[in-house]
Amino acid sequence: MGSSGTGSANPAIAPVHSHLSAPIPVQGPSLGTHVRVQLGDSAHVVFPLILGGAEFGWNLNIDDSHAIIDEFVTSGGNTLHTADSFVGGRSEHIIGQWLHTRRLRDDIVLTTRVGAHPDNPGLGPVQLVRAVEASLTRLQTDHVDVLYLDGSVADAPLEETLATTEWLVESGKVRTLGAYKFSPSQLVEARILSSAGYPRISVLDVPYNVVRTADFTDDLRLVASAQGIAVTPSHALEHGFLAGFTRTRADAAKSVRGGQKLDNLTKRGTRTLRALDAVGNELGVPTAAVAVAWLLSQKVVAAPIVSVDAPSQVHELVQGVGVKLNRVQLADIARASQ
Repeated sequence: MGSSGTGSANPAIAPVHSHLSAPIPVQGPSLGTHVRVQLGDSAHVVFPLILGGAEFGWNLNIDDSHAIIDEFVTSGGNTLHTADSFVGGRSEHIIGQWLHTRRLRDDIVLTTRVGAHPDNPGLGPVQLVRAVEASLTRLQTDHVDVLYLDGSVADAPLEETLATTEWLVESGKVRTLGAYKFSPSQLVEARILSSAGYPRISVLDVPYNVVRTADFTDDLRLVASAQGIAVTPSHALEHGFLAGFTRTRADAAKSVRGGQKLDNLTKRGTRTLRALDAVGNELGVPTAAVAVAWLLSQKVVAAPIVSVDAPSQVHELVQGVGVKLNRVQLADIARASQ
């Protein structure tokens, strides 16, 4: 797998079925089509798992990528995430081809991140407009539902950037504004500016999972919660490490992301995997599903962003949406990951 709870964490989840990890029916709509959460204060209602396109065009060709998206949508998923910097825009192109051939644009919540593409770097007015126009062309659509601004490459005053997004929203090219790697102070400044009429930031992407917590600081969590921002954490599976298939250096050597996985082959990482394994064995779900369930147990998390290498992995992750971890299980995982 690629980069990429308690009931109170996701109150908008409709309890239509007893357990989402039940087999998907051969006929009729997937169980997942009944499970939706509100994405912050936006109008978007999404399945609480977002399919990321970081592997599309890099580790996966167009046919394999489309097969994965097909499986995700069949399982009830309705949100796709990419970035203009993923493989120089190749990921956006592949998703755009899928939207065009499947004719499902109106059924999909489409999100992309801009700011880091070498042709249009930064978040200045000219670069931002050009980046969005280029993304729309590659995605073969006239709008994106959520536009994430890459705070790691911010090179213009935030007011200037938000003024540009105001035009993008008013022109219909962008529906909702998101942020990636924004600091607490940037989010506070953005909310103050929104009181002057600029678009509000409704969604936040921050790298976050059970073994990667440093980026999601207490201050950032507090601001996101206070502002009602929906958090859609990327790196939900820590480059696939939390799927549980990498236990040794030999395992890592077999993966295209082996170097990144090696960073987690520590005593702490091994302990955490064992704790996830134990909970998975207890509940009868894969280790990766427990990692997803842990994220969904965090109150401000709306929908983790996950990337996969094969259609079969989609079903494993979808099971995590139906898992509700109890206090003992959460405590065991917390103790192991300290």
